[in-house]
Formats: sequence, C-alpha cells, structure tokens
Amino acid sequence: MTMSAAAGNGRDVSRTTPLRVDAQRNLEHVLRAAREVFGELGYGAPMEDVARRARVGVGTVYRRFPSKDVLVRRIAEEETSRLTDQARAALGQEDEPWSALSRFLRTSVASGAGRLLPPQVLRVSVEDGAAGPRVPQQRTQPGGTELRLVPDQPVAVASAAAVTAEDDAGTSELLEVVGQLVDRARAAGELRADVSVADVLLVIATAAPSLPDAAQQAAASARLLDILLEGLRSRPA
Repeated sequence: MTMSAAAGNGRDVSRTTPLRVDAQRNLEHVLRAAREVFGELGYGAPMEDVARRARVGVGTVYRRFPSKDVLVRRIAEEETSRLTDQARAALGQEDEPWSALSRFLRTSVASGAGRLLPPQVLRVSVEDGAAGPRVPQQRTQPGGTELRLVPDQPVAVASAAAVTAEDDAGTSELLEVVGQLVDRARAAGELRADVSVADVLLVIATAAPSLPDAAQQAAASARLLDILLEGLRSRPA
C-alpha cells in the first residue's frame, strides 16, 4: 500500500500490521517522542518535530501514521485510557471520597496528563457570540448527574483529531468514572456544590505547566495543585 492510499483510509497502521523488531522499536520511539512534543508544544506541533525527537525520518512517522490526525488520535486515546485507569484506581483503593478525588488529581497531574488532554475532552467553542473555554458539562444538582460533550465546534488547535465513535466511547467512559469521584466527594460534603467534572478536568490541565527543568516543573505542579485543591473543598457555612 502506498503512503497516499494509507492516508486515504486513515488507519493507524501500527495497530493492524505485525511489526519487525526494528519497526516496533521505531514505533515506540515515535509514540514516546509524540507524547513529549505534544506535551510541550500542544497538538499543533508539526510531525517534523516528532520525527526529529524520535531520531527517525519523517517518512518513518508517516509510514506508521498516515496523517497527523491519526497520530494525535492515538496519543489522545491512550491518554484517555490512562486517565480512566487512574480514576478507577482512586475509586477502588480510597475509602474516603475526598482522598479518592485528590489522589486522582495528584496522580494525573504528576503524570503530565493535563498537557495531553484529548481535544474532544477540552475544546474551545463559541456560544452566544462569546468566546471562551468550554468543556464537557455536568449538572450539579444531587441525583441529577448528566455528562455530555460540548457540540463539536472549530477547535483552536492546529490539526485537531476528528472525533470518532471510538473516541466518544473512551471519552464518555472517562467522564463517567470521574463523575463518580465528583459525586461521592460532593455527597460527603467535602466538595463545593458547584464543582463539576468540567472543573476537575480544568484543574488537571491548569496544574500541569510545561517548564524546561523537570524538578521545577514537578515543584510548580505540586504547589499549584495544592492551591487548586483548596479551592475545590467545601467550607463550613
């Protein structure tokens, strides 16, 4: 299959074709480089930057991922799955609702998840003529939880991945589990009544700055997250 034919069907070739050892190694290098580059520069970073970081030719990247959208979708999908696993672990291993929510946030921020939040989870849209960040919404009334994605609008990142049914399923699963963390903490009176899943996702994104020094980045993230967690907690009347 030619590169153009592969690009036409939009498949992630790395998932459908058995790989030789050297090809598998190149794929791992490309995926690691993509996480680093997109984490530092956002999903608008060019494929050439990914290839340079992976120390392979850009043609090697395109042989595995026939378009940038396919690579972005792969990274975003893996990040969604990782965040879902982290949320489930917090739910299953922490008895106290606030401990579960704060553990999920600390784990997600420490892993750098905020810099790789999938485009369909945190996107920018225009509503009623006013531009601003929009994220999946959640009703905050007790017993009335509803999770939904903001209707698809032009996204303020270059080459944002097209949202597929598989993407929606993974995103819905993430929102469902994080919603359980939020509902438990709110029901226990430990989380502000107006805090939603959207706010939790914003915390993950906000508390993950990209700094050149790893130690500085970890310290800044931990400090910022402490401040944001205090803002999420309910206060005695």
